[in-house]
Amino acid sequence: MTNPQQQHVSRTGTRIDSNRARELALRITSWPSETGTPGEAGFADQLHELLSELAYFRTHPEDLRLVESHGEPLTRNVVALVRGTGKRTLVMAGHFDTVSTDNYHELKPLACDSLRLKEALIDTLSARDDRSEQEERALQDLLSGDFLPGRGLLDMKSGIAVAIACLENFAADPDRQGNLMLVATPDEERESRGMRSLRDALPNLTSTLDIEIAAGINLDVTSDQGDGSEGRAVYAGTIGKLLPFALVIGCSSHASYPFEGVSAQAMAAGILARLEGNASLADRDENDISPPPICLEAKDLRDGYEVTTPERFWIAFNWLYHAMPADDLFTRFRQEVLTGATEAVDRFASQSAEYGRLAGRSAGATPGRPRLLTFKELRALAKQVRGEGFDALYAAQETSLGAIDNPLVFTRQLTEWLVGIARLSGPAIVIGFAGLHYPSSHLRLDEPNDRALHQAIEKARVGLGNDPDRSLVWKPHFQGISDMSFLGLTASGSQVVSDNTPISRLIDRPPENALRFPAVNLGPWGREFHQKFERVHEPYAFEVLPDLVSEIARTFLADNSQGN
Repeated sequence: MTNPQQQHVSRTGTRIDSNRARELALRITSWPSETGTPGEAGFADQLHELLSELAYFRTHPEDLRLVESHGEPLTRNVVALVRGTGKRTLVMAGHFDTVSTDNYHELKPLACDSLRLKEALIDTLSARDDRSEQEERALQDLLSGDFLPGRGLLDMKSGIAVAIACLENFAADPDRQGNLMLVATPDEERESRGMRSLRDALPNLTSTLDIEIAAGINLDVTSDQGDGSEGRAVYAGTIGKLLPFALVIGCSSHASYPFEGVSAQAMAAGILARLEGNASLADRDENDISPPPICLEAKDLRDGYEVTTPERFWIAFNWLYHAMPADDLFTRFRQEVLTGATEAVDRFASQSAEYGRLAGRSAGATPGRPRLLTFKELRALAKQVRGEGFDALYAAQETSLGAIDNPLVFTRQLTEWLVGIARLSGPAIVIGFAGLHYPSSHLRLDEPNDRALHQAIEKARVGLGNDPDRSLVWKPHFQGISDMSFLGLTASGSQVVSDNTPISRLIDRPPENALRFPAVNLGPWGREFHQKFERVHEPYAFEVLPDLVSEIARTFLADNSQGN
């Protein structure tokens, strides 16, 4: 492990005790908080109690708040403010929900007990002679003493622990300038309802607290399968995500007479061939390139067996972006879907003609070219067909499906129902969005607070020197889907996305007075988050990062150019 004497010392000369940050991380990791469980709902109370033990909050309990979020039982956000001088405030953000512990299998009871889990994993892996490359890597990491395992320790309770340690350090400085705030939120792993609810509450909350948020640091984690040089990174923005879908409607036929219809599967295959991993569709600019669209789900919608070609097929894609507007992405998706489906129908018509020539008779009528409708257009058509009472009918149907947790299933069933109301026949395709829109973000260096945050980080980064075990690199966009898409952003960005998202709860509607401030991501690194061998790199997470974040905060908050 790194020599504690080599760890970064803040500008004030006060070094954060790495053992304290580690202790905090182990403690909050021991509180199970899987998304959607009572543990997630109860975590806010436990964190509130932990924070109330700190000397500052024993004296200033009014600066420690719980903000309601969502769900039953009710989940809440935790807000902890340490005041210095003036109104200028830097916010540190992190989520406390985790993915399921089921993939720990027989070690599930130890999933949140990091130290015991580490011993059990070492014993289990050491006893095997047939270790995979992944297992061997995990074993060597754990034996090295530089990594700690545990569900949520990496993603991302170690980041919250760093923030708490920074709050303590800030509160201990009698000459502190500005204000430092921690926000800990639920539900990042599903729909970011925690961060979105906090965003909606922040205008009134900051007014009540009489502060002004000037910038934010999200402390989410990164993965690095190497020496950490890629994981020790600060991200100047975050990638955006959309989840476009296509419901393909064919004309079924008996398998013995295939050319009397056109298969939805054939059209879907054409669409898939146009989109799947297509590098030419990857969003790119002079600074970065995002991954191309990739299929998350593709399925025939029949339940039983028939010697009939399928009438309906469903495809949904994950499409990440950072530079192009969401409206442009939808336009490109529409073009590729229609081109792929049309090419498939044309090929099928060509084969029909060739088969007819070989058989000496007509194989069937040439199918018409596919019609493409956006979800907005399908809804308008259904309303026209149904007439009066349609909106109430739609709301009732959405409510009846509301217990479905999977947004792909929910969206598909709602869209299929609407196809029936509209009496839409094939060949046709309906396109829209099956998930929450995660907007992209980036620092705008022509804005004063953005520039001040960048300069504070750059000063701290240079202060780390050239030590290969501690150096920090800038990267344009955080590649994971995270709450950063809603931290300091004032709008979800696209009416087109909203109009074509069937599920109303997945349409993000920020308030008109939502706060706008710059945010970056700077968090711990480790390996295999969400997996059985999820583990955080201790030397960086607990020795380097707390002092680094504290140094950035002090430099940024001491910037009086904004007059706060």
